[in-house]
Amino acid sequence: MSGESEFGGKVALVTGAASGIGAATARWLDACGIGELILIDMDRGGLGALGLSCKVNALGGDIADPSLWKLLERDLPRLDYAVLKAGIASNDDIVDLDIANWRKTMAVNLDGTFLSLRTALRAMKRQGSGSVVITASVSGIKVAAGTAAYSASKAATIQLAKVAAAEAAKFGVRVNAIAPGGVDTGIWDRAEWFAPLVEQHGGRDQALAAMAKDATPIGRFARADEVAAQIGFLLSDAAATITGTCLLSDGGVSL
Repeated sequence: MSGESEFGGKVALVTGAASGIGAATARWLDACGIGELILIDMDRGGLGALGLSCKVNALGGDIADPSLWKLLERDLPRLDYAVLKAGIASNDDIVDLDIANWRKTMAVNLDGTFLSLRTALRAMKRQGSGSVVITASVSGIKVAAGTAAYSASKAATIQLAKVAAAEAAKFGVRVNAIAPGGVDTGIWDRAEWFAPLVEQHGGRDQALAAMAKDATPIGRFARADEVAAQIGFLLSDAAATITGTCLLSDGGVSL
């Protein structure tokens, strides 16, 4: 593909890279000939199972831990791309939402995104070039009951991306966000309410199809590799004049 020469020999950071969209993005960059991937996830074993062909620096750790980023900054001579995907979900009505759960969601989704973004921008400022994509969510744009902590954190990351774009343009760096809707990843399998739905519909694929039919105008959820390719577009020179935007990839949910 045309991205092979563009990404060849470059260095990219991907957080939340052990599964889902993060893993798909790491594989997409690898297929495009990226020179080195710096991968971060709490699931260190999952990073090792990706089967990538490029040079990989895999770090197991919590993106909300400032010491992780202090260590990485010390050993980060160059960074061309950053995909800030790591995050957690939270589903509680406000009246039932525990402050500890609220703070945990904000710590990972907002504090962790800030710390990773700051590290990326510092490296890119030194070299005068770079491209960043932050993974937000349609939940940061469209209101849904029971998602207060998650939605607030994702709305904040969209605004953070816009502020970063305004600040980073002067030193040659673009920053964008992407807001997926429903995506077929392992996050569904970790939800307690999903197993009964699978049993009801006779299989995982059938359960997801039923959910998507009711929730998404196009009638299906995205695949992780589709979102990865969209992230790749935003990273690439094909999006050279795009910065400070949030790409909605929600199948029409926000209409």
